[in-house]
Amino acid sequence: MKSLLAAIVASSLAAAIFSNVICSSYAAAAISTRRQTFKEAPQFYNSPACPTLENNEEEDEDTKICSDDAVHVAMTLDAVYIRGSMAAILSILQHSSCPENVRFHFVASSAANLTDLRSTILASFPYLSFRVYEFDDSAVSGLISTSIRSALDCPLNYARSYLADILPRCVSRVVYLDSDLILVDDIAQLASTDLSNGAVLAAPEYCNANFTSYFTPSFWSNPSLSLTFSNLRACYFNTGVMIIDLDRWREGDYTRRIEEWMELQKRMRIYELGSLPPFLLVFAGRIAPVHHKWNQHGLGGDNYRGLCRNLHAGPVSLLHWSGKGKPWVRLDANRPCPIDALWAPYDLLQTPFVFDS
Repeated sequence: MKSLLAAIVASSLAAAIFSNVICSSYAAAAISTRRQTFKEAPQFYNSPACPTLENNEEEDEDTKICSDDAVHVAMTLDAVYIRGSMAAILSILQHSSCPENVRFHFVASSAANLTDLRSTILASFPYLSFRVYEFDDSAVSGLISTSIRSALDCPLNYARSYLADILPRCVSRVVYLDSDLILVDDIAQLASTDLSNGAVLAAPEYCNANFTSYFTPSFWSNPSLSLTFSNLRACYFNTGVMIIDLDRWREGDYTRRIEEWMELQKRMRIYELGSLPPFLLVFAGRIAPVHHKWNQHGLGGDNYRGLCRNLHAGPVSLLHWSGKGKPWVRLDANRPCPIDALWAPYDLLQTPFVFDS
């Protein structure tokens, strides 16, 4: 029994070290080419119809960040995706009817330089209401199993499962967004999604997708596991765009439910794709619907080659470069996809002028 326990501990430690090495190498490769500096974004102001939030200078930081009338947005923040994050922030503010009422909650790895990340945001958005939270990588490192793409194995990719613990308890609802997207519509509309049916979260569902492909034959051949979706209209949803009722999440201890599936995954491989399957196992068939226009996802192509893709048919409120190909990488390599031209106007990267001699 002791040898088995030692083996499990050793395996978890090895996975944590491997995950951190992969993430560190990925980050180093991304920022070794050049240090990124960003332009200051224009300031955007509320329309006359916007509710007035209390902004008394004597208020403490908690009071300012906790307003019930604010739209709360949570995103992860790191050196690898900072360029995407800056574009996402700009797009949110530019298309919001009440940009001064948006409160940003950025979650960064405990291994990151939080001071640098905070300074970068302030330099481009000196008027922004935001807070940077530290995410302890060790909380999840030992639970991560290798997936089909190394970037998906970084602990920060799992921070969305811990938002209810990380964010102040006064924040009862939050819109979680990935860093590889832009909005072209008012985020207040997304934030006001109806959760009156008791759902913990809302997201666009895709019920025509091959749901079975997200889990291994070992999962489907085990009745005690496959019955998880019994009597449910289980559909795929992308966790890069979610509206979460944090109070209900806390009451239902949903972080622990997700961790239990991750622990099982360490013992017997039941899925292949990063942090998405545990969300599907806990929430698929139980979420509130959101119009597909709020997540035109997959624009980064598949997870292996990142091939170009076109927009889906229908209206567009949010464009999401999920998948391997990121627009800023393709633009820098002078190999952009046609769809990347829609991301480029939000790019705040400061590029020096080069003059031929």
